[in-house]
Amino acid sequence: MATVYPADHATLAGAPFSLQEYYASCHANGSLTLLFLPISRHSQNVLLSPGHSASISVWSDNPAANRPRVSLIGNVTLFPEVSHTPERDSIQECYLAQHPDARWWLPGPREPHTVYWARFDPHSIYYVGGFGNEHFIGYIPLEMYQSALDADHGDVAIGERLLLIQE
Repeated sequence: MATVYPADHATLAGAPFSLQEYYASCHANGSLTLLFLPISRHSQNVLLSPGHSASISVWSDNPAANRPRVSLIGNVTLFPEVSHTPERDSIQECYLAQHPDARWWLPGPREPHTVYWARFDPHSIYYVGGFGNEHFIGYIPLEMYQSALDADHGDVAIGERLLLIQE
């Protein structure tokens, strides 16, 4: 995930910040589920961003320059009231299926820090299929991403979404 330090940060105002973060593809439209910990640098940057903006990079299991990858640019919606999280039980089941070790950090009465469920909703999709003239590189229409088949169909997929079939 990539975010930007807020304008009033003492030394890094406007600078990018990027670290790997857990996410899970738990929504039919391609939005991603996140655990949002206000103690984390990403969460602080998102909270202080006017549009709760972030970017998430998704790649294949074995990243390489000739493998597909995508950057999702979007906004984070927070659900600070655990009981008001839409489809909370199915979201939690989906998230834990992809990240079993996260069971220790789930929102609820036992977490070590304050934790919320959050949803990352992409509004721009930038796809790199591999090397230049042999693969598609560019923006993919949001509607195409949102309506894509999931990876269970056995086609070329990235981030558990079918983005482009190349023949």
